[in-house]
Amino acid sequence: MKRSLLTALLALSFAFFASGCSTMHMGWTAMTGQHKLDDRAMDAYDDMFTKVVKYGDPARAMMREWKVDEGISADDIKESIEALTEEYNMRLTGYVKMYSEPNAKPDEVKEARIWSLCNLPIAKTFLNYSRYYGGFMPCRIMYLEYGNGDAYLISMDMTLAIYGGYSLPPKMLKIGQEVEVAMEEIPERAAKGDF
Repeated sequence: MKRSLLTALLALSFAFFASGCSTMHMGWTAMTGQHKLDDRAMDAYDDMFTKVVKYGDPARAMMREWKVDEGISADDIKESIEALTEEYNMRLTGYVKMYSEPNAKPDEVKEARIWSLCNLPIAKTFLNYSRYYGGFMPCRIMYLEYGNGDAYLISMDMTLAIYGGYSLPPKMLKIGQEVEVAMEEIPERAAKGDF
């Protein structure tokens, strides 16, 4: 009896620590290190994690999307993005028509295109701060059209890149926010056919 009880307690303890240890560690780390983080960091991570739990898709949790209005073609989007890029003081550093599948099923991607945008002085400032920002560069906007005609523009949600760590120096924060605005407003406006 004692041996069975001891085995059960050991199994229960192992199950608790195996399932709860990571969560407890994340909570402890967040609470004890929070004073160093940007004021918006915890909300940003909470929002991302809530989306991961809701959709089960970590990529979706780190992106923003805009549905393209009916009647706006991929070529219209291309023209719009190229025009808007200059308005937001960005440079178009690349464009690729990834593929086109004319016989795509309604729920399959029929066409995919990607634009790369950058502001070189801002990029240099961020790379001098941390070379790891290079993983976010250049900023990208992706166009996806499905076989049923629905089309979307997708771009990275820059919240964590700007607010997810220690507070950025004021100059960096300002220019980072300029890029954030550009990467939200360019696809939002292009999805409506704005120039």
